[in-house]
Amino acid sequence: MINDFHYLKPASVKEALAMYAEHDDCKVICGGQSLLIVMRQGMVAPEYLLDIKGLKELNYIRFDEKDGLRIGATTTHREIEKSDVIGKRYPVLVAMEEKLASIQTRNWGTIGGNLAHADPAGDPGPVLIALKAEIKFGSSNGEKTVPLDEFFVDYFETQMEHGDLVLEVHIPTPAPKFGCAYQKFNLLDSEMGIVAAAASVTLNADGTCADARVVLGNAGPTPLRVTKIEDLLKGKKLDDKLFAEAGKIASEEAQPVADIHASEEHRRHVLGVLTKRMLKKAFEQAQKA
Repeated sequence: MINDFHYLKPASVKEALAMYAEHDDCKVICGGQSLLIVMRQGMVAPEYLLDIKGLKELNYIRFDEKDGLRIGATTTHREIEKSDVIGKRYPVLVAMEEKLASIQTRNWGTIGGNLAHADPAGDPGPVLIALKAEIKFGSSNGEKTVPLDEFFVDYFETQMEHGDLVLEVHIPTPAPKFGCAYQKFNLLDSEMGIVAAAASVTLNADGTCADARVVLGNAGPTPLRVTKIEDLLKGKKLDDKLFAEAGKIASEEAQPVADIHASEEHRRHVLGVLTKRMLKKAFEQAQKA
């Protein structure tokens, strides 16, 4: 049962930020795919609910060759999935969105809400970090932009303070020889991943690794960027032996928690396998780019 609350419906981002600053016991709702669940469970019972679903200022997908991709916070998962420019320039995002929950959820849930919720099992976080994304959030006192891998602090916690709203996600234009891949391990396509791995690879003209990222999902309190793997791969000619070594590092660096779905040992094993596979897939994409 959801407790009574006062409903706030701002007409602009400026008004939303002012309302949020004015009310202490207030939660923000847009898609409500996560918030309504915990409200029904009685885990949160805000006095005020701030609905930003109708703020068109935050609903956009814009691409510029020099600047890259910018996605407004209230853009739905389905809009990202069906975007032609994202499909052409960032196909890994479309592939990820196609496996995110159900079509009903993707039609209503938003990218900003997903990231603000900060569930370590969420799909977008690892992929966006592998793509070197930044996130912009702000309050009535101003705005701040940070790398997404620094945005997440702990389980369901971010750098944002009360009064802050997610405003935008920015992804730079990929380098010419770039590839990125993502896969989650689950029992049903529409479920959150028991574990997941995203990997990106950028190659130099001579075929050596210019840059690489590996980000693990549901392997700890936040999406886990494994910098030891980046250090291992940079400057080298990539091969199966290096990918296997990277998988071993991923298994060791992960911090998974056992539950009814899988033991810690099994999660570590699967993370190692996924890391090896996603690196190889990203590498092959970069070779063909």
